[in-house]
Amino acid sequence: MTDIVTPPAAAAAPTTGIATDTSRLKSAANLKAAGQKFEAVFDGMMLKAMRQTKLADPLFDSKAIDTFTEMQDARLAQSMAEHAPIGIGKAMTEFLKKSAGQ
Repeated sequence: MTDIVTPPAAAAAPTTGIATDTSRLKSAANLKAAGQKFEAVFDGMMLKAMRQTKLADPLFDSKAIDTFTEMQDARLAQSMAEHAPIGIGKAMTEFLKKSAGQ
């Protein structure tokens, strides 16, 4: 007869990949940085969607131009988030502040 070995209970618990440590939310600087990064990601997605709506055929089309445009859009999105935010990052920061207090 063979013995059945059961794994420890901690190893059997499924992991979701989502951190449960919310101590980072207590720092205003961390919340502001998270809001700015979220704003930059949102702005980048918006710029990418705008670029995909091609109204005419480009005069010069190449992978190098596409790569440069993506890099330029990423920097523009970061600059927009820092200097002229549209407010979605601030709304997310306020939401996180409220949820951290509960």
